[in-house]
Amino acid sequence: MDKKYFTYIILTVDNTLYCGYTDDLKSRFEKHKAGLAAKYTRSHKPLKMVYTKEFSTKSEAMKEECRIKKLTRKQKEELIKSSSLYQY
Repeated sequence: MDKKYFTYIILTVDNTLYCGYTDDLKSRFEKHKAGLAAKYTRSHKPLKMVYTKEFSTKSEAMKEECRIKKLTRKQKEELIKSSSLYQY
């Protein structure tokens, strides 16, 4: 079984967006909710995952995370709207 990697965007309760990458979306989101995943999501509580994209390598997922982090808020919102998770 090939390992999969994901880039994701989380919407926080204060309406900010957090981007990261992982190899286990469910576990990573639970860690964010528990305040154990990232300093940012300790003070900006996660509400829901609004975007995910799957990759076959960690490098690809990390590059996509880097690309997304450089986008403007408007560009990130457009990316989220184009995804299958869109419920914004």
